[in-house]
Amino acid sequence: MLSKRSYFIREHAGVFKLKDTYDILDPETQQQLGYATEATPGWLLALRLVVSKRMLPVSIAVREQPEAMPLFRIERGWTFLRSKVFVYDAQNQAVGYFKSKLFTLGGGFDVYSPQDALVAEVKGNWKGWDFKFLSASGQEIGLVTKKWAGLGRELFTTADNYLISIHDMGEQQAASNVLLLAAGLAIDTVYKEQ
Repeated sequence: MLSKRSYFIREHAGVFKLKDTYDILDPETQQQLGYATEATPGWLLALRLVVSKRMLPVSIAVREQPEAMPLFRIERGWTFLRSKVFVYDAQNQAVGYFKSKLFTLGGGFDVYSPQDALVAEVKGNWKGWDFKFLSASGQEIGLVTKKWAGLGRELFTTADNYLISIHDMGEQQAASNVLLLAAGLAIDTVYKEQ
């Protein structure tokens, strides 16, 4: 799954859902590549009824099969002004983390290595759902774009569909895909969930 260069993310629709679930599909063939499921403890889910979801911790595991071991997971802790989202691989080793920007019109965050080196930036536009992955040198390395699901689904559910495209990065492709796929999911959990 991590060797692909584009992913279609389809969030499961639900009017009053407490846990997020996403299908990860090949955009060309619509073949299921994987699943991203929220693994947040029950007591935190109950707390969402009285506290904004954006402030509470969230954990999402990405798997190739629903019951398989996670390929990687993303975790966001308690948040007040700025979010920090950590990415861990299958061996529970840190891959990197994202730190949200405090003042941006379109949203965005910086991507750091486990050694705290800035490796990329995720930059949104002021219109809403187009994000660019930029390397530390400013070169575009990928995109996240929203795919419209229809008026009924958009108005009455919180589900989003979006496309993550990653440019060819040669030998670093698999490692980069983990961070950029995690960044695409973090956009939804950090900025777009209500």
